[in-house]
Amino acid sequence: MGLIHIEMFATLDLVGQAPGGPDEDPEGFSFGGWQAPLIDETTGAQILAAYEGTDALLLGRRTYDIFAAYWPHQEGGQDNGIATLFNKVPKYVASRGNPDLPWAGSTQLGPDLSAAVREIRDRHENVKVVGSLNFVQTLLREKLFDRLDLWVHPIVLGVGKKVFDDGAVPTNLTLVEPPIAVPNGTVYLRYGLAEGTPETGDMTADR
Repeated sequence: MGLIHIEMFATLDLVGQAPGGPDEDPEGFSFGGWQAPLIDETTGAQILAAYEGTDALLLGRRTYDIFAAYWPHQEGGQDNGIATLFNKVPKYVASRGNPDLPWAGSTQLGPDLSAAVREIRDRHENVKVVGSLNFVQTLLREKLFDRLDLWVHPIVLGVGKKVFDDGAVPTNLTLVEPPIAVPNGTVYLRYGLAEGTPETGDMTADR
């Protein structure tokens, strides 16, 4: 059985909206592209390494449209192989409508999300969820993921859609490798989904 990996970029207050550009998700948000000034060689290398071995993409509709308009035209350029990878692997798209999916290798997910994700897990070893914040929130809420790779950047925006929204559910995670901090203050955290829900206690019990 394969693994569903969520790749997510967030601010210190866990805003994940529109890191890549001002037109990515502008609804009620004036900080689109906040990640661009914070990308350095170390973070770029981490992101490239995270895609190694990817054999399928799992995307929300908005991110799919952005990718489909960009990556098919980038192969052979200065993309470090990302375009070649993204164009080659199957793309699975979550959408409530009946979207046109022009990017080669694209398939719309069925209406039963849990069944669709299980089927993708059975079919692929290393599935990446990139961007797709609204879709990611659903995967987190339904616990339909195995890994959460989170790049936390040293800025606070105070506005915008957050990685964990108001519908988040109690969830245990486990750190799968030590955190990595880069000189600009971005911290790379890799978590795995763990069993159970958070427990509580009384720190005054032994006093």
